Amino acid sequence: MTTPVEPSVRVTTLELFFDLVVVFTVMQLTDTLADELGWAALGETVLVLALIWWMYSAYAWLTNAVAPTSTFRRTMLLVGMAGFLIIALAIPEAFGDTGWAFGVGYLLVTLAHSVLFLHSAGPTAFRAALGFAPLNLVSAGLVLAGGLLPDDQRAAWWGGALVVQFVIPFLRHLGGVSLIAGHFVERHGLIMIIVIGESIVSIGLGFAGVELSGSSLLLALLGLCVAYYFWWAYFAGDDERSVAALSGIADAGRRAWIAIWAFGYAHFPMVVGIVLFSAGIKEAIPAAFEPLEWSGAAALAAGAALFLVGHAVFLVILGIAHGVPHRLVGAALVLLTVFIGRVDATAQAGAIFVIMAISLIIEDLPDLIRSRSTNLHTFGR
Repeated sequence: MTTPVEPSVRVTTLELFFDLVVVFTVMQLTDTLADELGWAALGETVLVLALIWWMYSAYAWLTNAVAPTSTFRRTMLLVGMAGFLIIALAIPEAFGDTGWAFGVGYLLVTLAHSVLFLHSAGPTAFRAALGFAPLNLVSAGLVLAGGLLPDDQRAAWWGGALVVQFVIPFLRHLGGVSLIAGHFVERHGLIMIIVIGESIVSIGLGFAGVELSGSSLLLALLGLCVAYYFWWAYFAGDDERSVAALSGIADAGRRAWIAIWAFGYAHFPMVVGIVLFSAGIKEAIPAAFEPLEWSGAAALAAGAALFLVGHAVFLVILGIAHGVPHRLVGAALVLLTVFIGRVDATAQAGAIFVIMAISLIIEDLPDLIRSRSTNLHTFGR
């Protein structure tokens, strides 16, 4: 009997719906971090975001191999969405009174993923899932245990869960899991554009209790421009190159490894960078044309720089040399704007915008010149 082949489809609206719920968790993390920018809050944010990103990535692999084409599959995705919603609602006090709810939500997300993969995947993917599903459940058990234990033990237990997640790819062979390059790249592109859009939401939230004035509007527009260059760096041609690079890897095992490193690990600093920048811009808006605290200035600079570095690493992993030096130089210059922010918040946002714009435009100049030369040559004929 021939095993039915999963349909090769574009990202469905249900998957996009799922991503919107996941991004709510990112918004909650951004708001929580912005309320108390500091090393402790940053460490907690990165830890929680890493746990969430791992399971989001797991669902991206899931729907790539198991299309949501039946009532059972769609229902289990709804269960996963419910788990992510519980996680999001628990985030503001995750290291306090609502740690238990975070653990329950995380266990629900993991159970739904395991059940759906084991129930609906083909024989080869089923065997692969038998390897990683129990380890995912061990990780979820550690998260739940940490949420139920006293607050001062929570970070250790959740850190242990993160260690388990990190080593899973090294312990289990994932080559048996189907990977449709176009769908996989598109799915991650959609989550990235939604997360980038979340930075615009942070601008709006930054106006709470702030008088609308020319100075605050200027800072908001500069924040929008930086978010635009986040989009430019990620989407202006490199998404097509990513599909070509990933689909060009014939060996299933190697393709899985490249996908894990490029779309799992390398995407994570990009998401952290957007969260940091969003928290910084939310703090900066009330301080337009005024000095920022070190925490706010560092969040703006480090957030934009981390995004650029993360995307450069992503391109290197996929073997795409285009634009890597421009991103790394831009990241180094953006980091230096922290000193500008200590003098003037608007000037720092403007400097980040100018640095990103120049570095990315210079990157595209050879292509623009080549295209114009080709058009002139064609017109001359």
